[in-house]
Amino acid sequence: MPTQEQVLEALKKVKFPGLSRDIVSFGFVRDLAVEGANVDFTIHFQTENPSIGEQIARDAYAAVKALDGVNEVRLKLDIGGRAGASSSSGQMAPAALDGVKYRIAVASGKGGVGKSTVSTNLALSLRALGYSVGLLDADIYGPSQQMMLGIQGKPQIDERDEKIVPMERHGIKTMSLGLITDPDTPVIWRGPMVMKAIDQFLTDVKWGTLDFMVIDLPPGTGDAQLTLTQKAGLTGAVVVTTPQDVALIDARKGLAMFRKVNVPVLGIIENMSYFICRHCGEREEIFGHGGGKKTADMLGVPFLGEVPIDPKVVVGGDTGQPIVVSDPTSPAAQAFRELARQVVQQVESGTAGHTHGHEAHDHDHDHEHAHTH
Repeated sequence: MPTQEQVLEALKKVKFPGLSRDIVSFGFVRDLAVEGANVDFTIHFQTENPSIGEQIARDAYAAVKALDGVNEVRLKLDIGGRAGASSSSGQMAPAALDGVKYRIAVASGKGGVGKSTVSTNLALSLRALGYSVGLLDADIYGPSQQMMLGIQGKPQIDERDEKIVPMERHGIKTMSLGLITDPDTPVIWRGPMVMKAIDQFLTDVKWGTLDFMVIDLPPGTGDAQLTLTQKAGLTGAVVVTTPQDVALIDARKGLAMFRKVNVPVLGIIENMSYFICRHCGEREEIFGHGGGKKTADMLGVPFLGEVPIDPKVVVGGDTGQPIVVSDPTSPAAQAFRELARQVVQQVESGTAGHTHGHEAHDHDHDHEHAHTH
């Protein structure tokens, strides 16, 4: 007869679609009972894409049924809506970012593409459009928003409810691990510690009522992204790339990951797209041209623009005066403002994540539910 340990080991082979982590380590397997040759268990998690639940249920059933001695597998699939939504069962975790209307993740498949710069300048551009904005630095291993915004000091704790009060600069509410750790000490954390930190940023910070939350994700396609998807109920994601082919390959991985976990992809923005010579004013495309636009067209998502290389972007990020603040008429600042305008247009019109172009139909789970936000 099978044991509980054998059943759990079998279920550890069932991965969440598009990710490397299994349903047992995510805590999705509940109420496991083994009685002789019969196995009962529940799979519980939150998504708004039923096909993901059906796929996991099929894989889990097959994995357990294949065990020696198993006669009957009784599997209950319990899928809730995104965290933060109301639930008739009343069993949802405390709502994360429940005062935030739109939650926008800024992501990249690889590091070094200027994702944090895009996050900061997008947040400031949304603020300039008149919206109330928060900036959550979820890049646990490389937190940088406190430097980019020029924030000094440490966040305070509100003693009435023991929640963290976010720092504020340039009209943006901000929280970053860099505000509470020693800048000279590297962050060497295991996955569960990262999850706990992100969870605390979502639920234990007094964000208040905001129109937008811009979330600067860690690079790559790992557990942090899924945690935020499950907990924050992301409205959509902006994928940052550069013109080089290798960056575009990684951007495609990031885009596919968001689609598999049902987060609408608002589009691709190409950072470090070209260089304007300060002497002659000529546009130099030192990394090639058109890669971001081509990738966006191929994958059926909007192309959100090209941000040029500008030394003032780097200087602004180092001094706490981002380019949209320090030089609002520059081409880079104009590109960030256009990015913000397109993000607003998509989320307020209810078209966030809806694919355009005939190429999009052959991707898995492309029917995002952005209209529910």
